[in-house]
Amino acid sequence: MSIDPRDDLGPGRRGLLGGAAAVAAGLGLAGCGSDGGGEGEHKARRKGQKITLTFWSWVPGIDKSVDLWNRENPEVRINLEKVSAVNGAQYAKMHASIKAGNPPDLGQIEYPVVPSFLLDNGLLDLTAYGVERHRGSFVGWQWQQSVFGKGVYAIPQASGPMGLFIRRDLFDEWGIDTPRTWDDYEAAAKAVRKRGSWIETFSTTNGNRFAGLAWQAGARWFGTAGDTWTVGIDDEPTRKVADFWDALVRQKLVKTIPDRQNAWYKDIQTGRMAAWLGASWGDALLAGNAPKTAGKWRVVPMPQWRKGEAAYANWGGSTTAVFSATRYPADALAFALWLNTDPRSVKLLIDGGYGFPSVKSGFDLADLDVRKDFFGGQAYSEVFAEAGRGVDTSWQWGPAVDALYQRLGDAFTAALDGGGSFRSVLRKVQGQTIQDLKDKGLKVAAA
Repeated sequence: MSIDPRDDLGPGRRGLLGGAAAVAAGLGLAGCGSDGGGEGEHKARRKGQKITLTFWSWVPGIDKSVDLWNRENPEVRINLEKVSAVNGAQYAKMHASIKAGNPPDLGQIEYPVVPSFLLDNGLLDLTAYGVERHRGSFVGWQWQQSVFGKGVYAIPQASGPMGLFIRRDLFDEWGIDTPRTWDDYEAAAKAVRKRGSWIETFSTTNGNRFAGLAWQAGARWFGTAGDTWTVGIDDEPTRKVADFWDALVRQKLVKTIPDRQNAWYKDIQTGRMAAWLGASWGDALLAGNAPKTAGKWRVVPMPQWRKGEAAYANWGGSTTAVFSATRYPADALAFALWLNTDPRSVKLLIDGGYGFPSVKSGFDLADLDVRKDFFGGQAYSEVFAEAGRGVDTSWQWGPAVDALYQRLGDAFTAALDGGGSFRSVLRKVQGQTIQDLKDKGLKVAAA
């Protein structure tokens, strides 16, 4: 696959920012932040001219794709800078660089936080550079995660359809059936506890995963009505999810330690935790951190609220975005497209464990079973592929999701420590989120 938009140079800085501002206004995003760069900075690279573009990312193994690009494109060198993805550190750094006027040319940005960067006017509207020609190369709902109004602000890279990782050996030894519904899951949690282990943890600080659970249940946290954002975090589907996990916590059927940190890894390694509701990229995480459990894990579908349903959700997934201050937008876009569509690059990214590719072609489903031996020979990517087909594509992210996750973490932790209900968390965070958006000058209403 060969994609190169460098012959589709668009208008200058004034036209781009004017178009982006109109899009932002239509979504209630205008009037905040700075331009992220000065007028007249965008350039068309001269033939034979050598340039270097800076790319901030945390994706494991992405350096191999960058190295391949650099070997084949000596005139447009990519300088990869790895950034920390712990507690949103990468985004704090990116926002600070935009405000300081020195952002990178490209950045790894997850779907939920794309709108936050529009508040800074930090991302380039790529439509002037022919990006629409490539829409059909990507999964539709993932492409739409970066479309606002008539603007396209990033290239989709991967998604994270969710499933349930289980220790098949322990479930079989203990005579515990694979949970098909959430009622089954609660029953399995009780059975696992009787064996002295835990089925899971409810990580109070993991707002991203909680969003996925709400997504599966049919929640709609954000929407738009004209130029107004609607916020519905305290909706009935999310209350159902909160009540369910609240009950598990109060019955001491699940732990409440943070996931993907030292204590959690130890539990995963020792069998003290027998399952994990994770995403497709979790194969690399488990194999890399619990290698002695190889062959004992399997992936099964996410439990359903009603038997026979096939509703799933997404946790994670990200884009390659071009920052509005880049001097060479066409070259930056060319790299972003190549990175996420060239079959060789996609293969390297798959091997690194980046998730489910957003591109539609250039790989086989079997290619995603990189850690098949770890999962006892299971073609586990088929489970995630089915989950991907069951994701509600009408879900929409809103502005300031990074702040929302912090609000959820603080409120869940406080409820746990003080004995408050998880449902009260939703009421509190609903009000806080509405106020956060109003403080940014946005029009907002409760859904």
